[in-house]
Amino acid sequence: MKRLPLLHTVAAGVLWLFVGCGKPAQEATQAYAPAIDAARFVTNVDNQYFPLVPGTTFVYETPDGGERVEVIVTEETKTIMGVTCMVVMSHEFEDGELVEETADWYAQDMDGNVWYFGEDTKEYEDGEVVSTAGSWEAGVDGAQPGIIMKGAPAVGQSYRQEYYAGRAEDMGEVLALQESVTVPYGSFENLLKTKEWTPLEPGDEEHGYYAPGVGLVLEAEGDDRLELISVGAG
Repeated sequence: MKRLPLLHTVAAGVLWLFVGCGKPAQEATQAYAPAIDAARFVTNVDNQYFPLVPGTTFVYETPDGGERVEVIVTEETKTIMGVTCMVVMSHEFEDGELVEETADWYAQDMDGNVWYFGEDTKEYEDGEVVSTAGSWEAGVDGAQPGIIMKGAPAVGQSYRQEYYAGRAEDMGEVLALQESVTVPYGSFENLLKTKEWTPLEPGDEEHGYYAPGVGLVLEAEGDDRLELISVGAG
């Protein structure tokens, strides 16, 4: 869900140091090393802009129906860096064919910040796994977790969503808190709008629109849109 998932006020005790993308991987890893205290994490994720209720399924589609993404908040958990993370499964289809399956790992701290601890991703062709290159796990091989949604977002805040040098370096910024959009699932106001990008792909950026109490309702990149069409339980 991170891609659909998808602020630079820091969680208590965390120091964020941003480095240029041209610096060596070892230096970058040393510079960005958030202090993770498992005792400061809670068992649920109820951030108003990124709520994760087990059993919920979010379905997104492009306007032409060519791309479909199904996101399922599972009952499963995974312990990473001592933190119990929720497991969210995502299945991406193109013209009805499964092209990617991903397990994303999230946890929320006591300040309401939702952290992203990595993903296990598989790309498919003709029903066969052809790549797992996008996979990474915080605490392994220098990878570090990031914050996917702040507990108290404010316009102008920037944040690092993830860090695995040279492979996963997504960044984000809060652009607005009162946006309005209409998608197949409904019309929404008072949306949080973000800009997301990575130094690994200069010039590319996406915008995410998050509704209070719902989560991501729209992802836009240029003229391309991925829209929320349904939310179901069970």
